[in-house]
Amino acid sequence: MLKNGLEPWHIIVLVVVLFLLFGGKKLPEMARGLAQSLKVFKSEMKSPDDGTDAKPEEKPSGSDDAPRA
Repeated sequence: MLKNGLEPWHIIVLVVVLFLLFGGKKLPEMARGLAQSLKVFKSEMKSPDDGTDAKPEEKPSGSDDAPRA
């Protein structure tokens, strides 16, 4: 009965149910939002570590901006 898992008629039923739940106007907006989220996720996975967990840079002890008395 369920040999291949997801058959074409399953997808058709799923699309019809989504259309009935969210309407024709909301589905394209949701698809655009999902696509944009996936693009951001992929770009973040490809980019090297930004160092968000890195410690802030420390100045050498002799380079203080304050005048010495």
